[in-house]
Amino acid sequence: MTNSVNLSAHPFSGDTKISHRHPHLQNIGSHLRRSKRLLLSSQAWRIRLAFWGGTILVGLVCVLFAKLAELANHAFLQLAAFNPYLPLLLTPCGILGIVWLTFRYFPGAQGSGIPQTLAALQSHQKTTLLSWRIAIGKVLLTLLGLLAGGSIGRQGPSIHIGAAIMYSMRRLTRLPASCPYQHWIMAGSAAGMAAAFNTPMAGMVFVIEEMRRSSQYPIHSSIMIAVVLAGIAAISITGHYDYFGVLSDNPPPDWRIWSIAPVVGVIGGLLGGLFAQTLIKTTQVITPIATHAPLRSAFVGGWVLAIIAFLSDYSANGTGYLEAQAIIANTAEFDPWYPINKALATAASFLTGIPGGIFAPSLATGVGLGADLAYWWPVAPSSAMILLGMAAYFTGVVQSPLTAVVIVIEITAEYDMALPLLATAAIAYGVSRLVCPQPIYHSLAQTFINNKS
Repeated sequence: MTNSVNLSAHPFSGDTKISHRHPHLQNIGSHLRRSKRLLLSSQAWRIRLAFWGGTILVGLVCVLFAKLAELANHAFLQLAAFNPYLPLLLTPCGILGIVWLTFRYFPGAQGSGIPQTLAALQSHQKTTLLSWRIAIGKVLLTLLGLLAGGSIGRQGPSIHIGAAIMYSMRRLTRLPASCPYQHWIMAGSAAGMAAAFNTPMAGMVFVIEEMRRSSQYPIHSSIMIAVVLAGIAAISITGHYDYFGVLSDNPPPDWRIWSIAPVVGVIGGLLGGLFAQTLIKTTQVITPIATHAPLRSAFVGGWVLAIIAFLSDYSANGTGYLEAQAIIANTAEFDPWYPINKALATAASFLTGIPGGIFAPSLATGVGLGADLAYWWPVAPSSAMILLGMAAYFTGVVQSPLTAVVIVIEITAEYDMALPLLATAAIAYGVSRLVCPQPIYHSLAQTFINNKS
């Protein structure tokens, strides 16, 4: 019979001689054989092991980085408590030394690290921006920056470190060109973000929302695998925790929270956008000067930072984690100047060019902004105002509203506030775009590429 199918030609038999009247059987057989080759291929397993090992390494490094960052921040605060005048000398001299080390031994490690990672996706400077040397330098110099009193975070550097480790693992294992480097860079970025905050969802959302703006390469399932493995590695050491703690007294959203959300969104988006635009424009002005006289610029910036820190009684230094946690827990004395001091100290630290991010300091500034709004305009519960202020200001700075909302939810475990946070972040994003048309990280990445070209 012409329509009969020989049992020996069944796709599960491994015989490729299938009747042309059943092409779907031939496709199934081809797919199964291809899957079997991928499962048993030594090259495929070499790629898998390198990828899995790299993401686990990212998680372990970022957790160690977090522990050391806490110690460095604590050491500076202890020194300032011992003698509040010592940082006036330590901070500018320390910043000067860090900038010298960066230019001398770790060029490409300066700043947040996210612009460099974005630049690596867009340019041919991958080996100079993403390497073992850069990863080591980023950790070392960021710790020194915290020890010197910089108002910097470790989350942006963790993203850079993750991308550098994963790209270096790809080069180390000599993988074929068919194994795209974009997968490895974006997976490393997501793993670094997830391990830095203990926020796996934020790691994935950040890559989808932020990194994809600079790359037309499709998002791959490898990013999810990277986040899971890095998260497991991190939690195996630190255990599960909420970065800023849990708000036990925050009521479910009601009309008061919904009524204040648009106002907080406008204020936070405007202030965050102005902060970002100020950094962008000032960087464009300072970069040529700093290129010719980097040490002089670093010393002046360090001196300005020291003055701001001294006037704030050193609450403006560091990542802002301790201060924000105290405000959220309602154990801190009210300081209406805290968000202003924190924003100024963060800007001064950023403009010196030392390695360090603005993620955590921006969240801390947003916490202070929310606390100020709750004090001067007590329309809604203060805990809710703080959450909305954090999401609004952070969105205004980085212009990644989904990332902002997911981060705030994951670091406070406030899942009931998801919808008000989304509404606030959406408004803040629109307002921020009015005063800062281009997202800060992408603008800085383009400046970085132009200066290197």
